[in-house]
Amino acid sequence: MSDLLVELFGVPKPVIAMAHLPALPGTPRYDPSSGVEGIIERVRTDVEHLLAGGVDGILFCNEDDRPYALRVGIEAVAVMTRVITEVRPTDRPFGVDFLWDPMAALAVAKATGAAFIREVVTGVYESDMGLWAPDAAALYRYRRQIDAEAVRIFANITPEFASPLGDRSVGQRAKSAVVSTLVDAILVSGPMAGAEPDVSWVREAKEAVGNAVPVLLNTGAKVSNIRAFLQYADGVIVGSSLKVDGYTWNPVDPERVKAFMEVVREIRRGG
Repeated sequence: MSDLLVELFGVPKPVIAMAHLPALPGTPRYDPSSGVEGIIERVRTDVEHLLAGGVDGILFCNEDDRPYALRVGIEAVAVMTRVITEVRPTDRPFGVDFLWDPMAALAVAKATGAAFIREVVTGVYESDMGLWAPDAAALYRYRRQIDAEAVRIFANITPEFASPLGDRSVGQRAKSAVVSTLVDAILVSGPMAGAEPDVSWVREAKEAVGNAVPVLLNTGAKVSNIRAFLQYADGVIVGSSLKVDGYTWNPVDPERVKAFMEVVREIRRGG
């Protein structure tokens, strides 16, 4: 497989765990009684539990900024930058996901020292946010302009809450994203946060790109299914199943983190 993930995370088939931010200022669900300090403390606790459980990296995401926007406010960018700066790990890589504004994610990544972003950068979709048409050319030019070319682009080719326009297969979209858009990793998702895709999608994407770039499972990873997915996936991004009761909006459950990592370590050993 591609050496990128081992270079970044130091292990094969890394586990990148989600650190979900509560709603940021300027969004409908923001809690002014808790304020920015409350956001920081909630995320800090989750990150501490994830790191103690042995995950290989962290992905910060503004998960509760519902309904999601394709262009986010500068107040949200400022607060997310502060939160990440205060709670980021110092001994493991981390990334940034800003739903759904790749320019904002890249700017925050540059400011905080993130190793990668997770975004949708290719294709056109009908979505819960309306017509969704990312501009990969603008993103890559912006990356050059702000001297952020060390920030890797992890591209979701089957985004949640959306359906692609056109009839290209998952494999065709994966290969095209590598060849024409120069993405650093391919991500395969289910229909929404916490929902798994068909394992055949991951296999198809991997067969299409081969060893050119890694392919990761992006949603729906659980103790009960991770063996099947890691037959084909080079790594996994996991969030909901590591939360109390497996519910996306709950705090991280240390015991769930421990159980998930035990299974992944066994898989790495060939079990």
